[in-house]
Amino acid sequence: MPSDDLSFDPFFKLADSLGELEITIGERARPAVAELRQRLRAAISSRERGDLASSLEQLRGAMERLAAVASELDPAEGALMRMVAQRFTEALKLGDKGVAKEAVNLMRHRSGDPGDEDKSNW
Repeated sequence: MPSDDLSFDPFFKLADSLGELEITIGERARPAVAELRQRLRAAISSRERGDLASSLEQLRGAMERLAAVASELDPAEGALMRMVAQRFTEALKLGDKGVAKEAVNLMRHRSGDPGDEDKSNW
């Protein structure tokens, strides 16, 4: 993926959609959203350097943090997000890119981005 066109990057799209959390949860979500965006930018950067392991670790951490933020808003939503993050982690361990991609897309949709994304660069 060309590094100058992030509009198709699923990590970037997830980071971009996090503003919805700030609106929904309010001011107290701002530090968590900033942390999530930083982790997702680090994941993009690691992937662009060819360090897939670091990229996926950053993404896993971001997904777990997103689940924690969702728990503040709605405990049931937080539980769902934790299950998705766990599924992502297990898919990575098994090398199942399809399931990992589904988990990222579900997390992205749950964080406020309604668009379909199947152009990710795995």
